[in-house]
Amino acid sequence: MAKMRAIDAAIEVLKREGVVKAFGVPGAAINPFYSALKKVGGIDHVLARHVEGASHMAEGYTRANAGNIGVCIGTSGPAGTDMITGLYSAQADSIPILCITGQAPRARLHKEDFQAVDIESIARPVTKWCSTVMEPAQVPRAIQHAFQVMRSGRPGPVLIDLPLDVQLAEIEFDIDSYEPLEPYKPAMTRHQAEMALKMLNDAERPLIVSGGGVINANASELLQAFAEILGVPVIPTLMGWGSIADDHELMAGMVGLQTSHRYGNASMLASDLVFGVGNRWANRHTGSVDVYTEGRKFVHIDIEPTQIGRVFCPDLGIVSDAHAALSQLVEVAKEWKSQGRLKDHSDWVSDCQQRKATMLRKTHYTEQPVKPMRVYEEMNRIFDRDTCYVSTIGLSQIAAAQFLHVYKPRHWINCGQAGPLGWTVPAALGVRAADPKRQIVAISGDYDFQFMIEELAVGAQFKLPYIHVLVNNSYLGLIRQAQRQFDIDYCVQLAFENQNAPELADYGVDHVAVVEGLGCKAIRVREPDQIGSAFEKAKVLMEKHQVPVVVEIILEKVTNISMGVEINAVNEFESIAESIADAPTALAAQNRDAV
Repeated sequence: MAKMRAIDAAIEVLKREGVVKAFGVPGAAINPFYSALKKVGGIDHVLARHVEGASHMAEGYTRANAGNIGVCIGTSGPAGTDMITGLYSAQADSIPILCITGQAPRARLHKEDFQAVDIESIARPVTKWCSTVMEPAQVPRAIQHAFQVMRSGRPGPVLIDLPLDVQLAEIEFDIDSYEPLEPYKPAMTRHQAEMALKMLNDAERPLIVSGGGVINANASELLQAFAEILGVPVIPTLMGWGSIADDHELMAGMVGLQTSHRYGNASMLASDLVFGVGNRWANRHTGSVDVYTEGRKFVHIDIEPTQIGRVFCPDLGIVSDAHAALSQLVEVAKEWKSQGRLKDHSDWVSDCQQRKATMLRKTHYTEQPVKPMRVYEEMNRIFDRDTCYVSTIGLSQIAAAQFLHVYKPRHWINCGQAGPLGWTVPAALGVRAADPKRQIVAISGDYDFQFMIEELAVGAQFKLPYIHVLVNNSYLGLIRQAQRQFDIDYCVQLAFENQNAPELADYGVDHVAVVEGLGCKAIRVREPDQIGSAFEKAKVLMEKHQVPVVVEIILEKVTNISMGVEINAVNEFESIAESIADAPTALAAQNRDAV
């Protein structure tokens, strides 16, 4: 057997598990890991400006392509605690990332050593597994176990904490003897598939709900094939958006209280059976269970046994990986179709298509300051079907989900449940690091943008170009809108008169100056008719300089975006489209006689 440092063995194992890129910030307690990175080679490193940023870069990297697992690295103490938000975000959305932290030497633990904290205990609630490895010989096997855990069942994040002396100790290890462990994934049986398909086939107005588990399992093509064989409309969740193209005739819209379409909610309320695959029945999707479930039956298929019945009891629950389930369902559905056993749902599909063509929100506004809906109209016009959108939370994300179009899996990259402000910039950089050729457009409000704006310097340093659409209303817009129920508008204003940028009036932070100071390019837009040309200019600048390009659009300060407390009671604060001219880039524009 070969003798080597435990930390050198760790790098060799990471490479065998497919790691080619890592994001992190070095420090005293993790420097042995960095020495091994340099010594062993084979893993590129992107230096973040904040360790939380590194964790979100790892998330973006994982989410970008099937099979990816992002790795983030930090030293002891605050580096680990900084990663907790990234771990929480990854766990909430079933995203596997590996966080590796340094730790004080074993003899100094529990002695209040400098930057020594029990990160294992802190991280336990937001990881699938975490461990402070106390024996050097266990380091390679701990990493082996971590990858099996991340890939098995419901995917999720792991943290491995390595004391300084554990990293440096010599162990016997032969990488040639190493093989990754097989992950465990439950699979639907033939009998279960027949039971589920019978319920779906017996319904008059069924819908398939496609969740993030479909995308995680790389099962979008199977999902679409299943829907097409049966001729049943599909409702993607926010995390499942892109599992079927927005302009597919069976895509019936999204459902929910915020990130939803009027036609999607209407079709859900008209349905009599909902067939959920890889979804959680998240509360922003369902609203109250009573309204969501009234008058309809439910089939729920999920990889995690504890998800079945967590929100409400389905009529049929099946534990299965989405890819395995849809493979079995497609096989049975093809047989039933060849036998003439499948019901014709074409009238129901036509009803859903009619709602999709007519129940539109207006986007074509010409006012100045710009109304946000016009921004998304121009994005639809300028950015093509291959565009990958990255966003986190706020009115900007909610409006994006209501007005943008997504056509491919992993082309809507969003932290759906945790929604940490500041996520968008580092996540977009992680997506770019994973895919050098993808057209990436990020969307942020001004507060999200300011949270981790320093990470733009990473994009400049490592040549990670993308376009960032910054909609600036100088407000915490979503919180301001939520405060309406308390009749307040309190502590949510970001406006101030910037003495160094009087041309901004009272819009506060000079984002253009900050962005350029970080080595990137920026364009500011005030007129709605200039938005499209600014996007085209951003493409040129991005290609020429190979850095992030920010397009800041000055919005009117107060716009209430459609949302409500129930899927049958969404408040439409702004105008509804009366003709296709009111929503010229809506999907209905493909059939101009529809409205």
